[in-house]
Amino acid sequence: MRVWKQWTDECRTTRKSGSGPRNVTSARDDRHLVRMARTDRTASSRQLAALWSIATGVSLCASSIRRRLLQCGLRARTPLYRIPLTHDHRRLRLQWANQHRDWRADWQHVVFSDESRFNLWYHDGRIRVRRYAGERHLPECIIERHSGRTPGVMVWGAIAYHRRSQLLRIVGNLNSNRYIREVLQPEAVPFLQSLPGAVFQQDNARPHTARIVKSFFAAQQVQLLPWPACSPDMSPIEHVWDVIGRRLARDPRPVASADELWAEGNSAAEIYRRMSRVYGDSFMSDGVVREWCRKFKDGRTDVHDEGGQGR
Repeated sequence: MRVWKQWTDECRTTRKSGSGPRNVTSARDDRHLVRMARTDRTASSRQLAALWSIATGVSLCASSIRRRLLQCGLRARTPLYRIPLTHDHRRLRLQWANQHRDWRADWQHVVFSDESRFNLWYHDGRIRVRRYAGERHLPECIIERHSGRTPGVMVWGAIAYHRRSQLLRIVGNLNSNRYIREVLQPEAVPFLQSLPGAVFQQDNARPHTARIVKSFFAAQQVQLLPWPACSPDMSPIEHVWDVIGRRLARDPRPVASADELWAEGNSAAEIYRRMSRVYGDSFMSDGVVREWCRKFKDGRTDVHDEGGQGR
């Protein structure tokens, strides 16, 4: 009835501008609150409320803090995680980018390989950062983290234009001997030999760069693509891991063991098997590679989404 009366009397259904309860904070207070939130991007609304009470002597509830920050454009979002980079890491990434920015070699001959781990569960620590739209890559909005061992399934795979290898499960720690015996000999080398002029990409993990592995590559006449350290984001196969990880995370069925995560139902192996080969084409175009090189020039390690490593 109130809405109808308002419509018949005033020909509108919205509130008048300035009606309703007055804001507890002034425009000046809001600017001060925004400065506090931007000083510590990871501070929760409760923490900001406590800091506000100390600074001004006025109590403000956490919901009011969130509401005022939202109205000012600051939203609590999941932070961007990345691997810590040293000065040398950034320098080598820049060097690689400059060398390959205008590379005219046929990227269709490059085979990108990698290992990935899919966990039984996913936990993001419930950390959020307050930022404006477009501030995802600001240093103060990024949380650096090192990779750690959690229960799950470790896999190896490789992709090329129109082709992809079998997805292999790796049980236990992967050393150089196991890398040759369980990955390179049965799958990687035959896959490379089926592609004339193939160039093999792998990261600089110790099992990949051991002397015995280098000798094996030389004996098999495998051509390698040089790769800068601490650059997992530079490989398009990270998109494949991201797709698998997101689909696993959306599966509501509980997974009790690593074996179930690998082999049963909507598992990592089954998702990989069903993925269209067009993924390799869209992830590895020359334009995409040039865009990688442009972004790597500022040392970023976040070209791909962070969704592929958890459940």
